[in-house]
Amino acid sequence: MHKTSAWPLALVYLALVVYASLFPFEGWRDQGIAPWAFMAAPLPRWWTWFDVQINVLGYAPLGFLLALAGLRSGRTRAPVLLTLLAGAAVSFLMETTQGYLPRRVPSNVDFALNAAGTWLGALLAWLLQRTGTIDRWSRFRAGWLTPDARGALVLLALWPLALLFPASVPLGLGQVFERLEEALAEFLEDTPFLDWLPVRDVELQPLVPGTEMFCVLLGALVPCLIGYGVITGVRRRAWFLLVLTVVGVGATALSAALSYGPNHAWAWGTLPVRVGWAAALLVSVLLLRARPRGCAALALLALALHLSLLNQAPTSAYFAQTLQTWEQGRFIRFNGLAQWLGWGWPYVAALYLLLRLSGPDTTARQLPKMPR
Repeated sequence: MHKTSAWPLALVYLALVVYASLFPFEGWRDQGIAPWAFMAAPLPRWWTWFDVQINVLGYAPLGFLLALAGLRSGRTRAPVLLTLLAGAAVSFLMETTQGYLPRRVPSNVDFALNAAGTWLGALLAWLLQRTGTIDRWSRFRAGWLTPDARGALVLLALWPLALLFPASVPLGLGQVFERLEEALAEFLEDTPFLDWLPVRDVELQPLVPGTEMFCVLLGALVPCLIGYGVITGVRRRAWFLLVLTVVGVGATALSAALSYGPNHAWAWGTLPVRVGWAAALLVSVLLLRARPRGCAALALLALALHLSLLNQAPTSAYFAQTLQTWEQGRFIRFNGLAQWLGWGWPYVAALYLLLRLSGPDTTARQLPKMPR
């Protein structure tokens, strides 16, 4: 049996499936028919390849992660079959619940496609296990990572996806102050508790270039330090830094291309951003030999500073218009998922770091020295 990151990743992805299936969570009503009546409905006359692909591909990662978790943990002898049943059960529950939402239509075709996607994902995990790919990953993980690396792996896997949601500052995840303030004021409207909210004397001011540079530095440094906390060996940390930089730059460029068009994929690379990212690389190189527990402490400090600076600035009007485009586009459910990841990733990372620092130090061994 192995400790695997597939279980927490499967739970995270399951939450995303629920969100995508029931968004926008409003207008609930009872139509007076059985929730499972859609199973006996005639097949729809109109369908598109986009709907087929999104229903299959949407459940394939869930099937892959569930089957992989079963294979890695050794807790089941029939992971593909059990994963298929679990995915079909989730899809059936989502389709029946959609019957209570006016903007969603339950469909037996969607149910079948979701089950097929789950099966394909589980089959891929089984094939990787049969070909020895999973075992090679296990050996790679044992050589590169500490035994308690599961939480860090989940965070690092979600970080590029969180970057896909457009941010007012590159790598500026977690800028939620203004939206929380507006949502709370709207919730307390027409109640005496509205007067309890603090009133700012001045409006939030845009970040000056130096502060923007510092935010980019901290935003790039946090995931690097999280990785350093579970990676053994200076050379391995150096390779991780290189891969993380390429992934971060690529995800940021892809986000800009999706938001503003392919011609503006690199428009975010202003002078403060370039200087901040270069400074982050320099600091990361200097910290290659830092102890894992020290890296976690530095990551928590950097995260606190990053969120403090970022949430003292407003979002620009142009950025707000970009968010409206995302929230009304064809991929509205995917955009909503990326939005929640972009908002919540830093706070989940902070909780992870707090739990890691409050527990016993299991990574106290010395990092091997780099040969001359």
